[in-house]
Amino acid sequence: MTSAIFSAINTLTKPLDEASVHDAQPTHQEALLAVLQGNRALLLEQLQSERSFEEVRRLREEVMAAAKWFSSNTEDATWGFVQECLLLLLTLARHLSIELELFKQACAPSAAKQHTPEMAPPLPPDILSVTQQKTLGAALQFVVSLGLCPYLAPGVGVPLGCRSAFGAMVEKLVRGGGVSAVGHRLLTTTNVLLQLAELSSFATLVFTHHLGDVMAALCQLGYQLSRTERRGTEEEKELSAEDCQTCKKALKSLLGKVYQPVVIKELLILQGGPKLCGAVGSFSGSSRRAALGSAPGWLRRLCGQLLSERLMQPNGVQAVVRAILEGGTGGESDWRKCDGVARILVACPQQSASADSYYRQVCPQILDLLHFKDKLTAHQFQSVATRVAVSMVQEKPSFAHQYLLTPLLEPLHRCTTASYESHSQAAVEEWELTRCVEDVYKIWVVGNSPSASLLKALEEVLPVIFTLFCFTKQNVSHLRAPCKDILLWYLSHSEMSVALSSLRQLSGLQEQKTETAHFHFTPGSDGGARFKSRDNLSDENDALYEKLSGEQWRLECLMQLLAELKDSDLPGDFLLDLLQELTRWAAEADKVKKDEQELDVSTMTLLEVEGQLLGQAARQGQRLILLQVLAVMVESLQHTVLLRKTTQVVDFIVSFIQRACLGLDQITDPSLGNPIESQTLSMGMGLVATLLSGPQFSAEDYSSMSRLLPPLETLSQKHSEVGIQELASNLRTVIATYGSYWPENLSAATQPSRNPETTAKNTSVSSRKKQKMQTEANDSQNSSHSSLPDSNTHITHPVSSGGSAAGITQHPGGRTSGNSAPCPSTEPFSNWLLEACDPDVPTRVFALRFLTQMVQNGNPEAVQAQEKVLMLFLENLEHEDSFVYLSAIQGLAVLADSYPKRILERLLKDFQHGPSLPTSNMAQSLETRLKVGEVLMRASRGVGELAPHLGRPLIGVFLQGTRDPDARVRASSLSNLGELCKQLDYALGPLAHELSSCVTALIKTEKEAEVRRAAVHVIALLLQGISNKTTQVLSDVLLDLYRALKWVVRSDPDDVAVLHAQLALEELDDVMRRSIFPEQKLEKKIVVLP
Repeated sequence: MTSAIFSAINTLTKPLDEASVHDAQPTHQEALLAVLQGNRALLLEQLQSERSFEEVRRLREEVMAAAKWFSSNTEDATWGFVQECLLLLLTLARHLSIELELFKQACAPSAAKQHTPEMAPPLPPDILSVTQQKTLGAALQFVVSLGLCPYLAPGVGVPLGCRSAFGAMVEKLVRGGGVSAVGHRLLTTTNVLLQLAELSSFATLVFTHHLGDVMAALCQLGYQLSRTERRGTEEEKELSAEDCQTCKKALKSLLGKVYQPVVIKELLILQGGPKLCGAVGSFSGSSRRAALGSAPGWLRRLCGQLLSERLMQPNGVQAVVRAILEGGTGGESDWRKCDGVARILVACPQQSASADSYYRQVCPQILDLLHFKDKLTAHQFQSVATRVAVSMVQEKPSFAHQYLLTPLLEPLHRCTTASYESHSQAAVEEWELTRCVEDVYKIWVVGNSPSASLLKALEEVLPVIFTLFCFTKQNVSHLRAPCKDILLWYLSHSEMSVALSSLRQLSGLQEQKTETAHFHFTPGSDGGARFKSRDNLSDENDALYEKLSGEQWRLECLMQLLAELKDSDLPGDFLLDLLQELTRWAAEADKVKKDEQELDVSTMTLLEVEGQLLGQAARQGQRLILLQVLAVMVESLQHTVLLRKTTQVVDFIVSFIQRACLGLDQITDPSLGNPIESQTLSMGMGLVATLLSGPQFSAEDYSSMSRLLPPLETLSQKHSEVGIQELASNLRTVIATYGSYWPENLSAATQPSRNPETTAKNTSVSSRKKQKMQTEANDSQNSSHSSLPDSNTHITHPVSSGGSAAGITQHPGGRTSGNSAPCPSTEPFSNWLLEACDPDVPTRVFALRFLTQMVQNGNPEAVQAQEKVLMLFLENLEHEDSFVYLSAIQGLAVLADSYPKRILERLLKDFQHGPSLPTSNMAQSLETRLKVGEVLMRASRGVGELAPHLGRPLIGVFLQGTRDPDARVRASSLSNLGELCKQLDYALGPLAHELSSCVTALIKTEKEAEVRRAAVHVIALLLQGISNKTTQVLSDVLLDLYRALKWVVRSDPDDVAVLHAQLALEELDDVMRRSIFPEQKLEKKIVVLP
């Protein structure tokens, strides 16, 4: 029966022979009309004559009897064809309904028990094959094209002519016939399609291909206000009010049943294209949109109302977003669509009862858009939600704060208002806190549209986010990165005054609305955090320690945030703000102290006394916090982060000198002054002189330095030291004259003294001391313990081995610039020998570096006095300061490189038996031997091709050193042995057995881990040094070395030794691979045959 019905439908819709039709009919319209008439006549003939269609004919007649709209004597060929299609479709629907009812009765629970698990479930009779669906789709297309679309009013729906060339021809065919009874025909077709859609098999085809046309017909039938009266041979009866009401109900039911994004798409199409915004109009790549004309006013209003209803229903925002963004690729057009959707959602529709009810209903749905998990969908939805939030904050700040920001930040606000009464439960669960932080990150950081409302809302919860960030820094948490980005975003986009206030709150200098004291953050099960009640500590000391350590940790975390703001002036301005507060504290200290002394406690009540004491304690606490923040800030942040601009440096110096001016009136005796403060003040003013001497110092910079004039005048008049007074006066003169006048003695006066007690001495005393020093040096140059008097010489700072000291020299124009000091080579060689024994460490180090350079350059005086230089280096090798003995080590290494035979012999002797100088401290003999070992290691690296000649005695001493009682000497000997063997190449062959036995024995028997590490490192250095020659030089001992390394990997308890062994095995593996599989070289050779 089903097949017979589909055969009848196929007969009705199949095309006839095009050649015969075109021969008979000259135009396409006439040809189409002939095909429709011929197919209908053929179908009626088959139904009457063929026995296979008897059941179809009977069922068709029953349907035709029930169809009041059917007219058998119609003269319109197209409408007659449509009627036959509708009859056959209704016949098929009735048959499938009957079969489906019988199928449900057959599949009763009693019948279902007869089926075994292996049996496939029976298919319902309304399941159609692909061919049947194709035939059914063709029939529906004929019904819609011939019986529905031609009867739509102009501007309602998409015209047939805009869809295809065939549609344009059909449209002309139907309208060219002077059709009457338009409303009834449209109502008939629409009702039949809705009746067919009650069956699931038909509903899929109708709503996936013809939903827009059905919606357009229902809109016209139910809501068109004015109808054009058509007059023809037959008067058309107007549609009744009942029919209109039925169509309205059908439209409402249809819109509620179909997938909402599809409904919204079709409503947007019905609303018409030209008057829509571009972002919404481009919701899909369909060509239909470009072809749309302007829809009638009643239809535009109707579609607007229906779209508003779709938007304000549950999940309506999501449906709108999906309708416009589905199928997007993430390109530029999608960003425009997101902006368009955001504008739609922010604008309150006219159909809404009130703006308050609209935003109350829509805002929670906007927040839900942030929580999708699908990557592509989540990205699009988050973009829309972010843009909506930003736009609402800008255009509707009150509604945005009430319905959007407050619910979003509610978990963070709850952290500050948690009640201790509910301490048994967590105040904020992990999922709430995680979702809240992620939402804040998406809207504030990803949205990146700073506005006053957004910054104000974030400022209220900033302390809680900072506390959470500090907590995540102590644990492994996925919330650390978003919290950090949120804090940095806020500090970067806030105004400077607001950011400074926030930093003061976070550092504890200012009261803040922070989390409840009885609650704290704890780790969550999914890598997040929970906010729950804390257990009270019974021990007060433990509670105090936890409080202090927590404050210190918060400061360290704050400094890490400031270190990230490398391109911002905020860290420097915060430092200057703290320094200004410190200056205010210092200025008010005397007044506060005086008030406390004058306070008469006897006239006060106990409450007043308690309040006074608490106020004093609070002030002292604030001072301690200020000093703590300054200390942590200076220790944690580099000067390049703190002081990025010249203006910040000037502000720093102004604050510094203003503090120095405080209390000058109380110091009447110069001996009472603090020499450290005086030296610091001298260095600060030296920094001012350096800035002034810069080549690019402009008039604006001089103007910014004008703030230094009052404090410099105070110093020049009231400071107790003459040198500082003179320096302050000179600097004030230079700043006031904008550099036009430059005092001659400013250059020398700004150089810091090594001894603070000599700061006030003038340059004439310094020059006399220098002459005296040179005279004494000529008489006692053989003494290795002579010392230089304290003086302001030009050697003030140790520098690199290049050997130049920075200074300030006078230019003819009166300005100074940072140039190098006078060339040290002009000094007598004896002076350098004396300065190498100077008790002042920078002077001694500089002299040692310069002597090293002279030896390296082959200076004749240094060559002649090489023995004295050697003794000098050996003496300084025992110095306790690392700058000194490292410079001596470098000098001895250069001597050994220049005169290897004699110097190495002396160094080997000292390495074996300890220092041989008469003045050597035997208590530090071990340390000196280790320093000599460092010299020998550097010398071993530098011997180069002379290693086979000079290495014999070195190897003997190093092998003996591996049996030294001290483990550090054994480790040093092994390290030196490895460096030397790395240079020996083929000369290592005769020593291979001895070296292998020593190393393998130490690996297996040595108790000290450092020595075993050094032994393994020797093997690694051996393999690195001889590389491709390993199989030739170490052929006899290679297997023993390999077994020793494998033994270390398997058995040694020290992880570092195991790591060294693994690296050595990797090196050996590379060597063997290169030996077994040599690299193939493709070379071309030209051979000349004889």
